[in-house]
Amino acid sequence: MLEPSNNDELPAIPGKRYFTIGEVSELCGVKPHVLRYWEQEFPQLKPVKRRGNRRYYQRQDVLVIRQIRALLYDQGFTIGGARNRLEGEEARDDVTQAHQLARQLRVELEELIKILRR
Repeated sequence: MLEPSNNDELPAIPGKRYFTIGEVSELCGVKPHVLRYWEQEFPQLKPVKRRGNRRYYQRQDVLVIRQIRALLYDQGFTIGGARNRLEGEEARDDVTQAHQLARQLRVELEELIKILRR
């Protein structure tokens, strides 16, 4: 996700469930209007909206925002390039999870076969 070198310049993420846009702004070093713009550009960002259209970000959102920030500001990606990079990582994560699930299912089925053969 975010390189360890980039973590040094940003504050640690507190152990809260939800963060306001102001808190996320401070945690990620990005202004609130930029966060609102990124919500339009990156489908991965979907903060919970409550009363009065107030945004509440979860820890995963903060991590994604830090990753977007690193891609745009540190690695020099364009918005489109960063979007493609994140979508590619999601696809790889999905494939990896599918492989892990298939391996786990295979192991469980082999154990079941052993039990049935007894």
